[in-house]
Amino acid sequence: MKPARLLALSALLAGALTGAYLTGSVTAQRSLVTPDEINTVEVAQKALRAVVRVDTRLERARLQPGDNPIETGSGFFYKKDLIVTNYHVVQYQESITVTLFNGRRVPAKLEGVDPGIDIAILRVTGVTAPATLSFGSSARLIPGQKLITIGTPLLIPNFVGTGIFSVAASARDIPRQDGLADEVGQYVTTTASLQQGNSGGPVLDSRGLVVGVADANAAPNGLVPGVIGIALPGDLVRQSLDDLEKIGVPQRGTLGATLVDLDNLDPALRQLAGLSSSEGALVDQVAAGSAAARSGLRGSLRNNRDQLLAPLGDVIVAVDGQRVRDSFDVIRLVAAKRPGQTVTLTVWRNKKQVPVKVTLLKRTLR
Repeated sequence: MKPARLLALSALLAGALTGAYLTGSVTAQRSLVTPDEINTVEVAQKALRAVVRVDTRLERARLQPGDNPIETGSGFFYKKDLIVTNYHVVQYQESITVTLFNGRRVPAKLEGVDPGIDIAILRVTGVTAPATLSFGSSARLIPGQKLITIGTPLLIPNFVGTGIFSVAASARDIPRQDGLADEVGQYVTTTASLQQGNSGGPVLDSRGLVVGVADANAAPNGLVPGVIGIALPGDLVRQSLDDLEKIGVPQRGTLGATLVDLDNLDPALRQLAGLSSSEGALVDQVAAGSAAARSGLRGSLRNNRDQLLAPLGDVIVAVDGQRVRDSFDVIRLVAAKRPGQTVTLTVWRNKKQVPVKVTLLKRTLR
């Protein structure tokens, strides 16, 4: 088939589909249109109006000769003038522009950020959201449940994808190299394709509710496109958005102490402390006034060359009775709590285990 005729046929089909779905009420006019197809089209047509393309002009200091100065991602309106996207999409922004589903471009400003789960809020002025999306419950997802994604993968606007929810995967099994999302305990994984440009877009259930925010993909190596979609749980994102709007900072639990993995320590230091295992996290520095300081958690000493000295500070070996392997586990288990809640740490102190109760504090703007 010649290209011109192919394009003409495509246009004819597109026109027919537009006519069929223009009213927003899909009617199965052919036996090939299944209830699942009808649901997918209805959800997608409604949600598309709320999804935007996010273009970030990067800071000049971040660019090398020949680099593309524009980083593209996705986002969606959850309020009439507020958009949620990934923090990594706008992290090094000099300016931000969002493109609505109909091609209209408007400037946007950062309203709030939460690097701990890789989320950012954008505010737009001079335009009202054509539609907004609401959150569902990511905790209720069932393996095999249908998911729908919308975004701008590989610069293709208004791209709709489908797949299923596979499993809530531990963050430990999905290592990151960007230093972000260190407070995410679990991710939503899906067979729906999430490629570069999808970041920040919605992952929807069959009711059109947001159950995840596209964040990354997983592949066997760097030469193969990502084949597993990775999304932030919608419940976690919704909680963060509420905190950012009301307080300005997320309110997940934090100790207020820096930690060092035991397997990074000199074996001689571990031996002096009476530690027979490399599992656990050493308390290094304790911030004044922090939850860790108020609970009496003991930090470590360093010499003028920044080397740790014996005796070591407390070593956290369990959180609320759950054994930890390293600081990764400690941070995520504590982050699952809220300010005002108490967490019981089991620490190795003076060659014996000691329970330390820590009441978590409200985070404040620095």
